[in-house]
Amino acid sequence: MSTESTPVPSGSGGVIGWTIGVLIIVVGMVVAGFMLDAGQVYVVPTQNTYSEFTKTTPVDTWLPVGSAPARKLQWNGAEISEVKNQNMTKADAFALGMSEAKWLHAEQEGKTVDVAHLTGSEVVTKWFPKGDQAGTGWTGTGQTVSWETYTALPATMAADKRPENAQLSMSRTFGIWLAAIFTLCIMSFLIGDNPFYKTAEAVVVGASAGYYVALNFYTGIVDKLLINVFPGLVRAWTTPGLSFEQEFDWIYLIPAILSVMLLCRLLPSGGWIARWPLAFIIGATAGFRLTSYIESDFLEQIKATITSLWVVNAGDQFMFWPSVGAVVILLGVLCCLVYFFFSMEHKGVVGKTARMGIFMLMITFGAAFGLTVMGRITLLSDRFMFLFKDWLHLM
Repeated sequence: MSTESTPVPSGSGGVIGWTIGVLIIVVGMVVAGFMLDAGQVYVVPTQNTYSEFTKTTPVDTWLPVGSAPARKLQWNGAEISEVKNQNMTKADAFALGMSEAKWLHAEQEGKTVDVAHLTGSEVVTKWFPKGDQAGTGWTGTGQTVSWETYTALPATMAADKRPENAQLSMSRTFGIWLAAIFTLCIMSFLIGDNPFYKTAEAVVVGASAGYYVALNFYTGIVDKLLINVFPGLVRAWTTPGLSFEQEFDWIYLIPAILSVMLLCRLLPSGGWIARWPLAFIIGATAGFRLTSYIESDFLEQIKATITSLWVVNAGDQFMFWPSVGAVVILLGVLCCLVYFFFSMEHKGVVGKTARMGIFMLMITFGAAFGLTVMGRITLLSDRFMFLFKDWLHLM
């Protein structure tokens, strides 16, 4: 049984060679830092100051219980002083902010709607840039918040052309250097597996995992689950501007329960519980993907084949090369279909046609492989662009 190991030469000669190589790299980076201003990022700070204002409006109105306007008024300080039940038309209910779902429930109850008498005051708080007039009815609270924003200057901008308040951003410069070092560590795999590559690989994988955990938590659990199950919590926690049209939707309790069942995989003896939501996820995903794949990989290919072989432009003039392309596509598809037709022996005309189908398949696979290689080359050129432009400032 063989184990993977880092091919670092052993012995004093190997250690000396690696030490010299590392010293050369460090010296090269130091020289680049002093002579080329490598990685230096200059920024222009801008001071931002906002002041808090409030606006108090008396409230004395009747609104359907649980409607968006009623929830908004309650959120801003109004109180319910009385609740009564009354008949109401659909138009009147919608005009007062009642949702479609609540009206359907009201229709089942004989078109009677619970309406609440909201009284008190609605207090709205907003922040305005310092010096701007908030408008009539707004009162300043005396609270101000200040922070600085930074605009990065082009790396190739000459020192004598920078604004007077431009300053070196140590955090962004450190970030550029760190990215450059990790890029070189990844590229060191060209000389074989080594500790620098292993370290950079571990950091990239760990940072990516942490980033996507946080991203999926907010885009998945918060923005898709909690926002529908606990809209008030999300509005007070992460999304103050959440529309009051958003309300509790019981259907989202199903994915919440399935998510909790998935966590049972971590229990010592409850792993079998996680199989049920996992089976549901796999089945639902397969069903959704099936329709999209049938549309893109099956029907679209048939549609691309069923086309006119005599192509003309808007002026009814014959177009030679588009017509040749249509004929080639049609013949290529037919040859490929013959290759996969095994009810007849591939001899004679059928065999030659099947061989032509093989050639067409090889051309297709080669084009797909070439597209993949070009995609990787694009990533490589992007890294070289970063090194020579953003880091070394040579471009």
